[in-house]
Amino acid sequence: MTPAAIDDTTLYAVLAPFAAAVVAPILTRWFKHNAAWPLAIVPGLIFLHFAGFIGPVSEGQTFVASMAWAPSYGVNFSVYVDGLSTLFALLISGIGTFIILYAGGYLKGHPQQGRFFSFLFMFMGAMLGLVLCNNLISLFIFWELTSITSFLLIGFDHLRAASRRAAVQALVVTGGGGLVLLAGFIVIINATGEIEMSVLLSSPDLIKDSGLYVPIFLLVLGGAFTKSAQFPFHFWLPNAMEAPTPVSAYLHSATMVKAGVYLLMRVHPLLGDTALWTTVLPLFGGITLLVGTILAVRMTDLKLMLAYTTVASLGLLVMLTGTSHEKALEGAVLYLLAHSLFKGALFMVAGTIDHEAGTRDITKLGGLRSAMPITFVAACLAALSMAGLPPFIGFIAKEVLYYGTWGWLELGLPITVTAVIGNSLMLVIAAAVAIKPFFGPKVDTPKHAHEGPVLLFAGPVFLSVTGLGLALIAHTTGVLFVGPTLSSLLGEFKSIDLHLWPTKINAPLILSVITIGLGIALFTQLDRLRAIIAGILAAIGWGPDKGFDQFVSGVVGFSAWITRHLQTGKMHTYMMLTFGFTALAVLLPGFLTNSLPAMPKMPEYRFYEWGIFFIAILGLIAVLIAKTRLTAIVSLGIQGFAVALIFMMFGAPDLSFTQFMVETLSVVILALVMTRLNLSPRDHRTAPAALGTGVIAAAVGLGLTLTLLAITQQPFDSRLSEFFTEYSRSIAHGRNIVNVILVDFRGVDTLGEIAVVVLAGLCVLALIRVRTKPEPDSEGSEPDVVQTQKAEAR
Repeated sequence: MTPAAIDDTTLYAVLAPFAAAVVAPILTRWFKHNAAWPLAIVPGLIFLHFAGFIGPVSEGQTFVASMAWAPSYGVNFSVYVDGLSTLFALLISGIGTFIILYAGGYLKGHPQQGRFFSFLFMFMGAMLGLVLCNNLISLFIFWELTSITSFLLIGFDHLRAASRRAAVQALVVTGGGGLVLLAGFIVIINATGEIEMSVLLSSPDLIKDSGLYVPIFLLVLGGAFTKSAQFPFHFWLPNAMEAPTPVSAYLHSATMVKAGVYLLMRVHPLLGDTALWTTVLPLFGGITLLVGTILAVRMTDLKLMLAYTTVASLGLLVMLTGTSHEKALEGAVLYLLAHSLFKGALFMVAGTIDHEAGTRDITKLGGLRSAMPITFVAACLAALSMAGLPPFIGFIAKEVLYYGTWGWLELGLPITVTAVIGNSLMLVIAAAVAIKPFFGPKVDTPKHAHEGPVLLFAGPVFLSVTGLGLALIAHTTGVLFVGPTLSSLLGEFKSIDLHLWPTKINAPLILSVITIGLGIALFTQLDRLRAIIAGILAAIGWGPDKGFDQFVSGVVGFSAWITRHLQTGKMHTYMMLTFGFTALAVLLPGFLTNSLPAMPKMPEYRFYEWGIFFIAILGLIAVLIAKTRLTAIVSLGIQGFAVALIFMMFGAPDLSFTQFMVETLSVVILALVMTRLNLSPRDHRTAPAALGTGVIAAAVGLGLTLTLLAITQQPFDSRLSEFFTEYSRSIAHGRNIVNVILVDFRGVDTLGEIAVVVLAGLCVLALIRVRTKPEPDSEGSEPDVVQTQKAEAR
């Protein structure tokens, strides 16, 4: 179905959070402790706007809107609204509304609360742009903007070294993955000739038939895996828990970390259902699921336990998406929705406990259900959904995904076993989060525990109750949210019928019973299980997190080594490097691609033309055999005079005159400069050094010669010459075309060139006027070698 065009309101909805980011610090100063209420109106209105698309999208309609951004490059700020983007937009804006309120209570009285709100809104806008953008390049811009804004949020408490390290780590991993993704988008554009996602989705076989499927697949996977913390890039997400809890609840459970999953779901019609897709994604997703849940069991910090289960959940989503099985994809969509609700709620619960009790360590918590009854209820509801128990949306998601993995013929059994083990361990963590802090005898906590204000418990209560409500109206949930999103993944309209309770005893129900039984059994042995995992991790020792530090140290060490060898402070070294790389740049492409120009035939030269070449060769020999620097500079002018004679013979007396003047002035100025510099009269370089310099000079000369030959052998396009010939007289009122070009048509360029020459002259004058105090030797005179080194440094 062709997308319908809509007005620019949706574009403004994407940009609205950026406007809120500007005014957030001002409103915070005006309203002080109540700024969260007016600020929450912005994401609330955005949610209502996208809620208006639920009905049409559930019927299979899609929409596009576009605004010119960089039209000369084909880059537009355009949006594509379908089931997948609508679901993500609702989650981002809906959960974002309660995160703004939660942040108002969590950071109440913080001197930088306004700055925090501003960062949070910028991230919200970046995330909305990411999931709604239709143009690949604009999608990438918002993709990287999420990395930048998350860097600001993770490092919000920048006085702590741990926060700074976590922020840098997240930026390096996700930002680096973003650059890989950009390469993938460029390959897609070059392979298909299309830059709009909606156009690509209308012809899903364009990439698979292009012959570049494998590099595109690997590059897109690089961006998705780093953003969604897939093994071995999973380590950055738990470290990001150094951020304030509102950041953890929003960025790293409900929104940003699902950007990679969104991308995989978005490109599924283009890249999915191939042997490579159904092998790589389930493999890495399954490993991430197991690694995340096992490491979560090891933790005792509430936020870290939830962070590692987020890693595991992302692995589960990637694994399900990788099957390309319709029922498994339906389970992935359901689990995506369920996870956003229960994990956002549980993170806010963990933050509330920390805020009101003073600790997040479950070994130091207990008996809080009487002191924090509302938080306790929200934690139980969210944990039951996380554990996959009825009657919650998490239970339906687990049933559907088991149906999908069990029915997948290729690798159904190992994928199902992996899902059962992962979900069982997920139940262990859910039980630990809901039971350990609230049940048992009352434990003395660092702060006197009590229920938080409404700003702290409004979000957890709403999200956890929503997880229950969506399950109770399962059929409506399937029609309005799951079906349209599944249609986006499959590239065709799908209508599904969800039910809360199984109609019969089947394999998914049996697998759910096994999961619950195994989870309860493991929970009863939680302390022993934690000790076993800790021992295994201690025995392994090295991990990706430590590897990241080693990688950064290696990069810093290599940079220092490069700097020591390249940034020597000597002009000779800089000139050698500059001309050496220039030679490589002009020579290597021709040799590697075997596209060297054909050598021209030797023309019939007249005797005076041979005389000019003879003069030029004599000048070259004079430069090479010159005994002093001054003689070499004067001899160098012979080459310029030879070129001036060539201009004169070919009927360009004005250019010839200019060349004569430039060469004469250059020689005079250089000679005068040398009288002001304390240079040794001779070149003290050794023979090997002089030979190396000569090789580089010859390479540059050869490269430029070949480049000029290649240019002159191209077909001549006379349109520009004809334009100047026709209009120099009529428009610029000048007969000399060259002068007209320099003064009129390129007047601004000429002015810039003059400014550069003047600035360079002033800099040279300043360097000449610098006086360095002599460093006399034992006899009171400065050695020649010291003079030479100082001159080179200048």
